[in-house]
Amino acid sequence: MLKIISLESVDSTHKYIKEHLKNKTLMPPCAVVADIQTAGMGSRDNSWDSLEGNFFLSFAIEIKRLPKDLRLESASIYFAYLLKDVLAEFGSSVWLKWPNDFYIKDMKIGGMITNVMGGIVVCGVGINISKAPDMFGVLDIKISKQILLQKYLQKIKKNILWKQVFSKYKLEFYTNHKFFTHNNNQKISLSDAVLQEDGSILCGSERIYSRR
Repeated sequence: MLKIISLESVDSTHKYIKEHLKNKTLMPPCAVVADIQTAGMGSRDNSWDSLEGNFFLSFAIEIKRLPKDLRLESASIYFAYLLKDVLAEFGSSVWLKWPNDFYIKDMKIGGMITNVMGGIVVCGVGINISKAPDMFGVLDIKISKQILLQKYLQKIKKNILWKQVFSKYKLEFYTNHKFFTHNNNQKISLSDAVLQEDGSILCGSERIYSRR
């Protein structure tokens, strides 16, 4: 049974869960949610502005419990798409920019980071569901944090195969083509990117995997 830790305030749910996993005071499967983060983590070691009222979650699952056809390099895509799917079921037009960012139209509203600790995958996600800092967007539906958490964890528990998630994501991948991504600190256009079945992309002759 998945243990859920609810906190009023924390520097980062992701740092919190990783420290407790390392010290073995938490064991997977487990999740940590917080009302506010004071030092949220974003992609490529960037900070994430964590305004009170938004959705902050980190969770840990043993790798052996993941779908057998899921490559670890594509775990961010997999878990991000599951959350995107939940939001879409409630009427949101949110879409997933490769590999781990949530967008409403042209505005980023959140993102996901993924790390591997031994035999455990640790994911952290932040979504602006009620307010956003400058230059960012807000979710386009009203949903409580409690319902979103419940429905998302239920979706994860189903252990849906990667090929099922990929079959839907590839139909939506065209939305990426006017954006860019980063690889080895280089900015790369997604205008001609071709999504591969394992979740990587081909940009020209270069094959890029998500490492977030």
